[in-house]
Amino acid sequence: MSGATAELVLVSLSAMVSPTTLTFCVLALVLGERPIRTGFWFYVGALSATMVVGVLAAFVLGNAAASHGGGTKTWVAVFDVVAGALLVVFAVRFGRSPVDVAREEQAIARMRKVVSSSALAVAVAGASLANPGAFIPIALKAISQLDPTAVEYIVLWTAFTLVSLLPLAVALLLLWIKPEPTGQALDGARRWLERRAQLVAAVLVFALGVALLRNGIVGLT
Repeated sequence: MSGATAELVLVSLSAMVSPTTLTFCVLALVLGERPIRTGFWFYVGALSATMVVGVLAAFVLGNAAASHGGGTKTWVAVFDVVAGALLVVFAVRFGRSPVDVAREEQAIARMRKVVSSSALAVAVAGASLANPGAFIPIALKAISQLDPTAVEYIVLWTAFTLVSLLPLAVALLLLWIKPEPTGQALDGARRWLERRAQLVAAVLVFALGVALLRNGIVGLT
């Protein structure tokens, strides 16, 4: 597995378990009176916003980060070192910090307003709250390093997007199949998120940061 491929796998998993994204997704499903309707439009908003970024990048960025002569382009290596160092520091601090109760209460209050809004408002909230966020630039760069065509770029970006939103998609499917037990499980997931998701995310982000640092240092030496 190449360095860029490993980065893409790690960044996809990191985006998937991002505590902020997971929290908002779970809240969208447990706070509303019509969780399937709310979750569907929340998913549509996040999926659409993320896909637009990837489609634009396929034609604007393309394979600009790929090195056709072997090795790694200097600007790519510098990006990897800087991004990797920032992620490692963030992961260490994030993993050791206590749960921010006030922030969670603000998230709940915000989502209570969202779930009672129109479908368009829910979709817009999904686009802003459930997208991969800071992981997007790293995924864009990793895909570009694989020297894809525009079509290949879009396919890889679609895979990244679907993986990052997989927990919400699975929860929606289970809600549709078995509403009551899934609703109870989501309540439990919400409590689990308060205790464990932060540590899981910190470990994956740390691994991603180390991978970026390694690839960047190798590219510069």
